[in-house]
Amino acid sequence: MVGTEHTRLVVLRGNSASGKSSVAVGLRERFGRGLALVGQDNLRRIVLREQDRPGAANIGLIDLTARYALDAGYHVVVEGILYADHYGAMLARLRADHRGPTHSYYLHVPFEVTLARHATKPIAGDVGETQLREWYRPLDLLPGGVETVIGAGSTLAATVDRIMLDTGLAGLPALDR
Repeated sequence: MVGTEHTRLVVLRGNSASGKSSVAVGLRERFGRGLALVGQDNLRRIVLREQDRPGAANIGLIDLTARYALDAGYHVVVEGILYADHYGAMLARLRADHRGPTHSYYLHVPFEVTLARHATKPIAGDVGETQLREWYRPLDLLPGGVETVIGAGSTLAATVDRIMLDTGLAGLPALDR
């Protein structure tokens, strides 16, 4: 078992440029201290510098980092593309082991929106349309209906508001750390 009955675990998944990182940052800004961000891109690309593939080391590192933060009393947001076939088993175990409430969201945007948003990112020159098409998986949902799908029509502010309310984070005090 991991965390406490008071810790919140939030999983944000979706395709590239669906808004996951922006939502995660918005949640942290809104909540304050005591909310840990466990970003797939940071752990996979920056810390380990590895490719996204089944069984890769970053899957265990994401799990370990989320568990550590929950056990330390932090609320945790795990965010990334987190393909269901690569990360689904790890996320299911984490969800089952977490003592507190767990909420999962899939940010769904059409490919055309992904492409337009990607063009504004710093890595736009390194990753083109062909690679984005290879990465894109429409509604790559986890089994069991555990995710709430949020569409492209939801603004960043509305998405952050919704998740703050759904998870109960809106009513919890920030931690004094």
